[in-house]
Amino acid sequence: MKKKEAQELQEAVSHFLVRNRSILDVMAKFAESNAKVNSAIVKSVTHCGCLEIDASKQPIPEGTSIAEMLSYVQSHIKGKLCDNCRQILEEDIGNSLFYLTGICALLDLDLEEIMKSENSAISTLGVYSLT
Repeated sequence: MKKKEAQELQEAVSHFLVRNRSILDVMAKFAESNAKVNSAIVKSVTHCGCLEIDASKQPIPEGTSIAEMLSYVQSHIKGKLCDNCRQILEEDIGNSLFYLTGICALLDLDLEEIMKSENSAISTLGVYSLT
């Protein structure tokens, strides 16, 4: 039976997680990598300019159900990531994923099962799972 991608990643991370094996180190690196993801998005706006953020209060009419909200809410993003910003962001997200997977490996959590469970909850409850 072929292993799933998440299982393969978790095994690889567990094997290569040598220098930062302490859960405290991995937690700190995870937080740092998440900050780098945010920074890369900010830089795509402020340095590169491939994205713009035009944010204001979400225009949700009173009495709108949760199921109807999707037709009203916006991402506030204008533009599209350029190739350079996309590459940087993908690398930073990859690093963040590495450390998230490391946390799972050190705590004997199955990333694949967590992903399946989350997908099942979202599929079952839909938008109501996010409240």
